[in-house]
Amino acid sequence: MSTPGRGLHGRVLDTLGPAITAGEYPPGSVLRTDELAQHFKVSRSVMREAVRVLESMHLVESRRRVGVTVRPKAAWNVYDPQVIRWRLAGADRPHQLRSLTVLRSAIEPVAAGLAARHATAAQCAELTECALGMVAHSRGHELEEYLVHDVAFHRVILAASGNEMFARLGDVVAEVLTGRTHHEVMFEDPDPAAVTLHVQVAEAVREGDAPRAERLTRAITTGALQELDVLAP
Repeated sequence: MSTPGRGLHGRVLDTLGPAITAGEYPPGSVLRTDELAQHFKVSRSVMREAVRVLESMHLVESRRRVGVTVRPKAAWNVYDPQVIRWRLAGADRPHQLRSLTVLRSAIEPVAAGLAARHATAAQCAELTECALGMVAHSRGHELEEYLVHDVAFHRVILAASGNEMFARLGDVVAEVLTGRTHHEVMFEDPDPAAVTLHVQVAEAVREGDAPRAERLTRAITTGALQELDVLAP
């Protein structure tokens, strides 16, 4: 997937970013900007812009008279959606999927309970609309259409929690849901039980039943982990 709206340096990032996150350039590797510019057939200014983006993700650090050094994984901004996308596209996919799904299981049930207390009428309506959209596309191998509503559903849950820290995880959750679909780490059709759970969560949030909303959402995330045991062990 090409990095949108970034021109030539986006093309460089689409190759160099995945290579770094896949370990093709191990931590401590020193990359020379001039050599990279020649390799990618771009100007030095384009290469410097690409390096600045990688620095912002904490994947590399640039020092005068040293070059561009690949940083250890512990330093990476692992919440950056682009970093997540690159890792999901590489050999690190099983670990990344499991790590993100465990994160979801820790955060989303609590967010759903808070949403039951704080969601506005508009958010309740949007949540119901998303759940019904998931139902409408849950059969017939319409995974891309299903994904649109699934991502929107979980974004609303996080935003409706009223916690700005949870809300900021919307992009992270969107990437793991998208990655599961695009890398075929899903069944041909979504699990009917999981689809029903989403509808029930929307109902619990609308009714202000926080314990039920949290319990049902925990069942969703537990199911997602169990799917990984089958599809991406």
